Amino acid sequence: MLKKLLAAVAGASLALTTLTACGSGSGSGSGSGTITLGFSQVGAESGWRTANTKSIQEAAKAAGIDLKFSDAQQKQENQIAAIRSFIKQRVDVIAFSPVVVTGWDAVLKEAKAAGIPVVLTDRAVDSDPSLYVTFLGSDFVEEGRKAGQWLVDQYKDTREPVNIVQLEGTVGAAPAIDRKKGFEEVIKANPNMKVIASQSGDFTRAKGKEVMQALLKAHKDIDVLYAHNDDMGLGAIQAIEEAGLKPGQDIKIITVDAVRDGMQALADGRINFIVECNPLLGDQLMDIVKKVHAGEKVDRRIVTVETVFDQAKAREVLPTRKY
Repeated sequence: MLKKLLAAVAGASLALTTLTACGSGSGSGSGSGTITLGFSQVGAESGWRTANTKSIQEAAKAAGIDLKFSDAQQKQENQIAAIRSFIKQRVDVIAFSPVVVTGWDAVLKEAKAAGIPVVLTDRAVDSDPSLYVTFLGSDFVEEGRKAGQWLVDQYKDTREPVNIVQLEGTVGAAPAIDRKKGFEEVIKANPNMKVIASQSGDFTRAKGKEVMQALLKAHKDIDVLYAHNDDMGLGAIQAIEEAGLKPGQDIKIITVDAVRDGMQALADGRINFIVECNPLLGDQLMDIVKKVHAGEKVDRRIVTVETVFDQAKAREVLPTRKY
């Protein structure tokens, strides 16, 4: 009789445990009330990306969100594998900054089939918008326009040709595509402006230097360098100085991001103009994750607030710059 009673108690306990586990929600931390976020980062290719990663990690900790972080090392296949791992782990929300624009349909459909909402950060994709909840990030086309407008304004009275070289970001990446588009759209207003060479520097300082070295050998009449991020611009500055030229004077330099190293170069007169791309998206992302997990409605497109910097403004804000 005692054995039967013990067996019945054990069976009831097992049933209760099973019921609790099945009813705890999709996320691995949902049973304790904690939201679990799977985040796949592009990599650590620049100072901007390092600041972005730090912002996300610190914001998740402050918000009490269980963050499962994956570094894709700038490879799309690594990101896809990470997202599939998050799906397998049944996280509550998936967020990622896509390496490139294309090639996400299959894995996004897998996340949707699993009932896990997806948030895009920093970079967009060309997939069906119904496969993700929202996109948080900059307007890269507008960043390119701001860079182009400064240049048009600087040379508005010039009747001589203005030869421009462009250091593009990673081939196929949204910021590379859009920053080029916006810039070239605006400089068309001045027929004297001509992009004489445009090549990818993969958003890295080392590649920026390497490509600029080649461009300086191929073109002896470069007036302006437009780099899609500070790191490539800083690498290019090394190449320009090694060639015996003065960056910011012999060659005007425009970059995008406004990370500390870039801002210091701007304050020192080695860069002429920087368009800000704010990497501190952590707090905004965690707010979105909480709303999405709670089933609240969020805007389909959330644009970050950003500004531009000339040399005087850079000197003014550098002492309190957070990244």
